[in-house]
Amino acid sequence: MSPARAQSEAVEVGHPRDTFALFGHVQAEQALLDEYRSGRIAHAWLIGGPAGIGKATLAYRMARFALAHPDPLTPAVQKATSLAVPSDGLVARRVAGRAHPDLLVLEREPDDKGKMRTMIIVEQVRRTVGFFGSTAGEGGWRVCVIDSADELNPAGTNALLKVLEEPPPRSLFLVVSHAPGRLLPTIRSRCRRLTLRPLEAADVVKAAAAALGDEVDEPTLRQAAAAADGSVARAIALSGGPQLALREKVIDLLDRLPATDRRALHALGDSLDRGNDDLYEIFIETARNWLSAWLDRGGDPRRLDRIAEAWERLNRAASDTEIYNLERKPLVFNVFSLLAEAARG
Repeated sequence: MSPARAQSEAVEVGHPRDTFALFGHVQAEQALLDEYRSGRIAHAWLIGGPAGIGKATLAYRMARFALAHPDPLTPAVQKATSLAVPSDGLVARRVAGRAHPDLLVLEREPDDKGKMRTMIIVEQVRRTVGFFGSTAGEGGWRVCVIDSADELNPAGTNALLKVLEEPPPRSLFLVVSHAPGRLLPTIRSRCRRLTLRPLEAADVVKAAAAALGDEVDEPTLRQAAAAADGSVARAIALSGGPQLALREKVIDLLDRLPATDRRALHALGDSLDRGNDDLYEIFIETARNWLSAWLDRGGDPRRLDRIAEAWERLNRAASDTEIYNLERKPLVFNVFSLLAEAARG
């Protein structure tokens, strides 16, 4: 996905705030539940893992549970086997409606012109000062979900660090990150780490089917799940049909590198310039995954340096194309030129 889309746990068919089913991640959910009912839960949790696997869904699940059960020592909490709360309950309805007074969500928002920002700006993070400076309206916890910390601008990161350093009583930060290793060490050190792994293909199918409802084409969904690397969001994107076909086409061209087929690249560029953002995102994501696979193989340090450099240049070119709304066909040729150079022994 593009940098903006890939960073969000939300997919077009739903948002984590009103998603109640969690597939996989049983151990991670149990860890949060055990810590909560101990009465000594850490004030900040860094929930890390690849994009689209359910991190924000788990964060909202924990938020709803704490808001619905403010006393962790009650029998209801002590006997709980999961973080589920009734979807028709008051807490769930308030969270889904963005109306719970004790929940603050920091995520990308539209700017003054209505265009979605690419970052979470510092003014948003500063809302935590007033939020945590007042008494919880429901007499319990005040919870902040950050989705995701990767999208904080530098000033926002520093502002978050300050509030994490001096956490108010009965405060709970649920910080989602797709790349925790890239966050400031001082942020990581003030959070309890909870790492989520990519889902098994069977869980991806179940989660995507639940999100898509009647729109499910099961054979296509199973094929998409197998290619989704454990990401529900990616499986949903791929299940559109054309996205899956484009991914296979790009993989075929990548497998031929360092040889390139200019006619095929022209056709690929034409398909991306038809205004279909989903196809463009699949192209960028597939190219990134190809580079990641090369890095994971290890080998000659000089070749790894070339691949790492190609990774940086690919991300920079993709970001410039998105920010400045540039034509996509030149990007296709640029990307394949970079990858062909990286693939040469």
